[in-house]
Order: sequence, then structure tokens, then C-alpha cells
Amino acid sequence: MATDHDRDRDNGEAATLAQERRTEESGGERERGAAGRLLLIEDEPGIVDFVSRGLEAEGFEVEAVLDGAVGERLALRGGFDAVVLDLMLPGRSGMEVLASVRTAMPSLPVIVLTARAEIEDRVAGLEAGAVDYLVKPFSMAELVARVRAQLRVIAQVSTSTLEAEGIEVDLLTRKVKRSGRPVLLSTTEFELLTFLMRHHGQVVSREAILSSVWGYEHDPATNVVDVYVGYLRRKLGAPDDPAPIHTVRAVGYRLGAAS
Repeated sequence: MATDHDRDRDNGEAATLAQERRTEESGGERERGAAGRLLLIEDEPGIVDFVSRGLEAEGFEVEAVLDGAVGERLALRGGFDAVVLDLMLPGRSGMEVLASVRTAMPSLPVIVLTARAEIEDRVAGLEAGAVDYLVKPFSMAELVARVRAQLRVIAQVSTSTLEAEGIEVDLLTRKVKRSGRPVLLSTTEFELLTFLMRHHGQVVSREAILSSVWGYEHDPATNVVDVYVGYLRRKLGAPDDPAPIHTVRAVGYRLGAAS
């Protein structure tokens, strides 16, 4: 004779199987206009509702599951841009899910969302392959910002070439061409050009360039940015076709068409 425990277990298994079928039937297709498709693996219904509503309000499509084993299967099936993962889960622990995802899909970002706040737990999660670690209670705005930051990283990495104003930068081979002409750049010149290309058409300050390319805060006494912009202009330019890097007085530089 079936006990209440058996019925609860059967109901739980039926619910997780139904969840997998719904995902299969959706075909992994992203909703039109969605900012990204996210898998939320979290066993607290209140948090699931809060996080799902918050992410969906920001344009994300969210698939939520309450069980670690089901979440692992869905993550490994593919079709998600990122995973938001609790560590204390039924079925399979979050650390086990994280290990499986890192092994099978190393490029899929996993953001840990957990009540485990100890430094040792944070270090263990990050060393296991999580790209970020957020402790409960948390701000919805911060979670959204962290998800967006990881999706931006994916977008940048997935683009192996940058093209603008007749300049072509191959990020894999680190080769540069201007109007089909090869341009030989030093490592620092390449990083500076890449930064300007990623901000094509935007005015970027000397401080922002210094921080991104050289990795330190603004030093009013240094003119290293201006010196290297000069190097780039000379290498990219030609007598009848100057480099499209323009000085914006008292601010910085802009790579783009002449205004």
C-alpha cells in the first residue's frame, strides 16, 4: 500500500518530468526580443518567483527548475545563455551540477546564488568554475547587472573580428588590416586599437583608456595615451587617408568618421 511519502515522491518526479517535457516542447527557442535565455536552478519557490519575475521584467526568458538533477539535465541539453544556480538543492547538489556543466559546456557561464556566505564557500565555488558568486539576501538590480555583464563577455568573445572605418582586427590571430593593407602593431598598440574599436563612434576619456589598456588609474603627469594614439595614427594612416582617430578636446578620443 502506497504511503504519503511514496505519493509525495511520485508527485515530485512527475512534476520534474513535466518540467523537462515543457522545455523540450519549447524547442529551446528564444522569445522574440528576449535579452537572453536563462536557466534558474533554485529549490525555494519564493526565490524562484522573485528572481523569475525580476529577470523577465528586464527582458530575459527564464526557465526555472526546483531540482538539481533536472537542472543539470536541462543545462547540458543546451539552449541557455547562462545558468543561475543555488548550491543547496535536492536531487543533486549545486557543486555537482557546476562540475558537470564546467566539464561538458565550459563556455556556459554559471552564476552561483546561495546563502553560503563564508569566504571558503565563495572560493570553492569560483575555483569550481562559477563566473560569479552572489550571496542571499541579494539585490535584484545587482543580479541583473551581473547577468548582463556575463552575457556581454560572451558576446565579445564570440566575435573574433572587429571591423570599422576600413580597419579589420582579428582577435584570434591578432592581425590588423587597414583598407586591405597589413598593419604591424605592438602588443600595447593592438590593445589600444581594440579598445577604440569596441567603442566605435563613442568618445572615450583618457582615464578610461588608461585604466582599460594599461590597468592603472589616471596619472595627471603621464601622456602615455597621447603618445600611443600618435603611434596608431601613423601606422594606420596614409598620405591621402589619415587614421580615423579624432581628438576630442579636454575629453579624449573617438574612433569614427570625421564629424
